[in-house]
Parts: sequence; structure tokens; C-alpha cells
Amino acid sequence: MVLACKTETETKVEKNKELAAKQTNENLKVMTYNIRLDVAVDGENAWPNRKNFLNSQVLFHAPDILGVQEARPNQMADLKSALKGYKSSGTGRDGENKGEFSALFYNTSKLKVEQENTFWLSETPTEISKGWDAAYPRICSYALFTVLNTNKKMWVVNTHLDHVGKEAQLNGMDLIQSKIAEINTNNYPVIIMGDFNVEPDSQLITNLTKTMNDSKAIASIKFGPNGTFNGFKYNEPVSRRIDYIMLSKNIIDVKKYGVLSSTIDFKFPSDHFPVLVELKLN
Repeated sequence: MVLACKTETETKVEKNKELAAKQTNENLKVMTYNIRLDVAVDGENAWPNRKNFLNSQVLFHAPDILGVQEARPNQMADLKSALKGYKSSGTGRDGENKGEFSALFYNTSKLKVEQENTFWLSETPTEISKGWDAAYPRICSYALFTVLNTNKKMWVVNTHLDHVGKEAQLNGMDLIQSKIAEINTNNYPVIIMGDFNVEPDSQLITNLTKTMNDSKAIASIKFGPNGTFNGFKYNEPVSRRIDYIMLSKNIIDVKKYGVLSSTIDFKFPSDHFPVLVELKLN
């Protein structure tokens, strides 16, 4: 009987495969997605006509953390039903399960929530309220996550800044940063994502990038169009970039950044493209 022995090359290949698998398992995929609220006036682009496309898109890309904006209670119910293996965190902007959510969905096989909360972007953040010159009440939902296989922790913040009030945008983001500074006493990595309703040359992004990195700027691989707001206009260039995933300075290993411009039969699943980032916590 002859026993086959592995060559040095075969052993090295196996070790490299094991290392690659371990590194892949340590990577986290984070997505922000303004899913467009459910309104009948959207006609052929109304939620019932696109929800299956959007749900399957999310499931295909399988983010570990998904931040959604403009999700009404019925849309939250649809997402919860479709996204098996995920749980959600967040409160509607009109309180409890009312109004639009800026919710976080997370892969329960990879992550668990240690703390969670929602506050209002206003002068009275603990109350249902509209702040400064905002057109609508705006909220921020956040959670402290533990990555199960590494025990590393991170804060993830999801928001939808006002589309009209410039003061509300700036003050809202300042409030978010102040809140995170208050609770992040252990200096864990922080991800702030969402629909900021401003473009990269705005004062808000200029201020924010003094303390955080734009994930696109530091990603090793970039994919997709620059713009993220398509307005359901299939035949027009998408140039407005208003959806972001921002990272604290202690997250520097960003593998990929992508804006996902998928279509089916000349239709988009939302009036925004989702932004997907793959990163590794240091």
C-alpha cells in the first residue's frame, strides 16, 4: 500500500486557500439604500411593482448590514418577510411603527446588536419633532454591533437628512456626530451612512471629511456610476451623488465600493441606487 504525500506546493496552496477564506469571512459588506417610499402617484414605479426586484437585489448582494431610508411600515413588513436571516433595528419617524424608517437590517449569523436607539434631528432629539428649517421630521437610528466570529465591535448609524433645510442638514449631522462622540467611549469604529441630500462639494461633506473618510475615496476597487439618485429616469445620465457610507479614521481597509445600477426591462428598483462597501475592521 502506497500513501500519497502532499507536495510542498500543494500544502502551500491549501494554506493560501484557508487564509483567503478566513479573510473573506472577516470582511463586512455594508449597504445604504433609499428604497423610495410607497406612494401610488409613482404609477408604474410604485412599490408593489418593484419590491420583488429590490428584495432580490439585496438578497443577491447579501450585505451584512443594510441601512434603508424612506421605508414606510408596510415596506418594512415586506423587507422583513423577504430578508430571511436578517433582523431589523429602528423606529419610525412618527414614533414606534409609524412614518418613515431609517432602519438597520443585519445578518444574524454574523452580527448581534448590543445597543440600539433612534433620535430626532432637532432641538429636542428625544421627542417626535422637526428641527430647524427642515421640511419634514428627520431621524437617526444607530446600533452597536458585535461581529460574532471576531468579537470586534462597531457603531453603525443610518440617517436621511432633510432635502430642503440647509440648516437642518448641517445641524442634523453635527447632532449625529455629537451623539456618537458621547456614546463611543471605547473608540470603536463608526460607520455613518444614508441619504444626506447633498453632493460631495457641499459644506456638510467638507465638514464631515475632517473627521471621517468617504468610503469611495479610500476603496481599493470602485465600481458603478458616480451618481446615486436616478429619479426613475432611465434615459438620463445619473450625476447626483447624495448617498454615502462614511467611515471613522480607524477603518482604513476598504476592499470595494460600488454603486449598483441594476435594471430590469428599463426599470430601476428605486429612485436611488444602493451603495455597497466591503471593508475589514482593523
